[in-house]
Amino acid sequence: MSALHNLFFFILALGVLITFHEFGHFWVARRLGVKVLRFSIGFGAPLWRYRKSPEDTEFVVGALPLGGYVKMVDEREGEVAAADLPYAFNRQPLLVRAAIVAAGPLFNLLLAVLLYWIVGVGGETGLKPIVGQVEPNSLAAQAGFQKGDEIVAIGGEEAPTWTQVITLLFAEVVERQTIPVEVLTPAGDRRVLILEIPKELAENPNLLGQKLGLKPFEPPLPPVLAQVEPGSPAKASGLRPGDRIVAVDDVPIEDWRQLVEIVRKRPKQPLKLKVERQNQILTLTLTPEETPNHEGRIGAGVKVAPELYAPYRVTYRLGPVEALVAAVGKTFEFSWLTLKMLGKMLIGEASVQNLSGPISIAQYAGQSAALGISYFLKFLAVVSISLGVVNLLPIPVLDGGHLTFYLVEAVRGKPLSEQAMARFQQIGMAILIALMALAMFLDIQRLFE
Repeated sequence: MSALHNLFFFILALGVLITFHEFGHFWVARRLGVKVLRFSIGFGAPLWRYRKSPEDTEFVVGALPLGGYVKMVDEREGEVAAADLPYAFNRQPLLVRAAIVAAGPLFNLLLAVLLYWIVGVGGETGLKPIVGQVEPNSLAAQAGFQKGDEIVAIGGEEAPTWTQVITLLFAEVVERQTIPVEVLTPAGDRRVLILEIPKELAENPNLLGQKLGLKPFEPPLPPVLAQVEPGSPAKASGLRPGDRIVAVDDVPIEDWRQLVEIVRKRPKQPLKLKVERQNQILTLTLTPEETPNHEGRIGAGVKVAPELYAPYRVTYRLGPVEALVAAVGKTFEFSWLTLKMLGKMLIGEASVQNLSGPISIAQYAGQSAALGISYFLKFLAVVSISLGVVNLLPIPVLDGGHLTFYLVEAVRGKPLSEQAMARFQQIGMAILIALMALAMFLDIQRLFE
């Protein structure tokens, strides 16, 4: 997947999430009688700006799309005209100020509800969660999974697609050490299997894919070429679109994945192919090139008939009310999951490897967009929840930090001194910079891995 593809969807995702967050502050401020001077998406030099009149809000798009802000009339930030004093933020009652500050993260949670609702009503298509392979000595093998089992529910919640299976498993790993999984056997019997989660997996759920040992069932894929890349080893060997690979080094090839495994393990090693072309058998020599991951690659794509996967696909759709209930429940569930994971990282029960920086988020954005609109919308929902929850944490410079100051003000009957708030802001900024540096370091580390 190209870096430009990932970057485009990363910027698109950031734009949507930041706009919704800042719109929350803006909309509530306007509704509660506070004058807004500027609504900005991004920082730095303005790429676009608009203001209807000198008395209206100025709308700005900045060159650096890594945040945004809503600038309100405030005596702490400069001189305010006498006519604007009643509309100054700092002169508003405590509850009004708290509502304006809380609106940003709460709008992110509302956005997640809206996105989940759209996906629920529109429906999403995915592969049925039928087990294709169980790796020996894996968690799945120990639980008793067998080839052909269809996963029905996880922790009592329905799992109609593989995407739902992985999502529910990830949530359950954080919550509990034993996960009940209901399956339907090929014989038509229902049984409940128990996945036992080791401590290291509970601390780092990102390892779930490596440790689980379940692979989806995939129908046999005939080894017929759909395309051959110019300048590739496949092209150099004489392969053409429409060719069927019959054998490699006299080993019969029945499935495309069988060929892929052989090629991956044999970079820079000549392979003798038997190829069927127009009812004739040809013998060709193919030498896979070596990728940066030290795997073989030939630069050819397989022909996939649309009807091949049709029996294994399912569309999951809900009615408007059902979808709303599910969307609210899912948003609450992921909000709690995010809080719990942050808490575990704080006390050392979860690995900091669970942190994602901008590089990882950009990759997830590109991957989800490549899978389809419903996957991208769900990705947006998850990141929007994370943004909302993190912003509500009691860290100075974040919205939650300001709300904490307001709570102290409510208890004391007066606000903290400007000097005290300035010191707390410095501490909060140091915490944020440290977290961002750690996330970026982990991102770079993952790239090299």
